[in-house]
Amino acid sequence: MPIKPEMRGFYPIDWPQLSASIRFRRANGRCEQCRRPHKQLVCQLTDGRWYDGEAQRWRDEKGRGTRTNLPAPKHLPSKIPARFVYVVIACAHLDHDVANNDAANLRALCQRCHLAHDRPRHRTQRWLTWRASKAIGDLFTGQYR
Repeated sequence: MPIKPEMRGFYPIDWPQLSASIRFRRANGRCEQCRRPHKQLVCQLTDGRWYDGEAQRWRDEKGRGTRTNLPAPKHLPSKIPARFVYVVIACAHLDHDVANNDAANLRALCQRCHLAHDRPRHRTQRWLTWRASKAIGDLFTGQYR
């Protein structure tokens, strides 16, 4: 995920190299949670299952192989809702602290897993933004106009 310009100063100078090391050396270009491959089109079903082209099998949202009678994506019946997604692997901070760049705190995650990891934080931020929109003023500057 791209770094916001206002957050760029909190990341170390060698962040691109550190991120690449986590994503490509340690994780071998795959999501460390669901095993989706970097920069590949992946067929994904609505329940989270996806097709691993290298292994020629369907996998669940945790990357485990699933027993299913589904054919390969090109032979899927039209009644099964599936979509193709382009997977990009990013380096995520597990504790959400960008200053903590310990290898144990970093994980290579695809967009889907990264958003799922950040969901509680995003939910809290959405609630705070909503509450701020209901405020009628500031303690020091008075009412908003």
